[in-house]
Amino acid sequence: MSDRTLIRQCSPTMAGIKTGNLLMVDFAGREKIADEVAEFNRNNKGKGIAAVFLGVRNNRAIIYVFRPRLLARDLQDPSARELLFSTGYKGTSIGECIVHLRDRLSEGETFPHEIGLFLGYPPEDVRGFIENEGRNFKACGMWKVYSDENRASVLWARYKKCTSVYSRCYDNGTNIDRLTVAV
Repeated sequence: MSDRTLIRQCSPTMAGIKTGNLLMVDFAGREKIADEVAEFNRNNKGKGIAAVFLGVRNNRAIIYVFRPRLLARDLQDPSARELLFSTGYKGTSIGECIVHLRDRLSEGETFPHEIGLFLGYPPEDVRGFIENEGRNFKACGMWKVYSDENRASVLWARYKKCTSVYSRCYDNGTNIDRLTVAV
């Protein structure tokens, strides 16, 4: 996984302002992806960020880059827990939930919609997407909004600004290790 791809797809998570992002990279074999994920985790030990390989879709590896502390907080939200249980999740620990998400990804041709909870999307928007089958949304940007449009707009602008700043810093020579903050 290249530094440029990490910055383009994961800057808000690297900055500690978003729970997680999906990193999509060309699939070059499980061993290579496992090595890259292990290297990412070694390089970021103690920074409160981690990566896990979730699977392969359309010859692209799906790597989940996330902040475990933020994910634990998000998954403790009663609405998130209810949604997870309704889609077959048994436990609430991060590890159990990620394993179940990985299994759900491998089962179907489409992404399991609860993946939004792992990316920091509001539970009410994830539920709205599921119940409305992706229709009848109030706004559409990084996700489809069924609840608070203003909150979503503020977050989208913040994430976009973060990615722009990170890209500029990287282009000006800032090392990716410095851009991945400890939180």
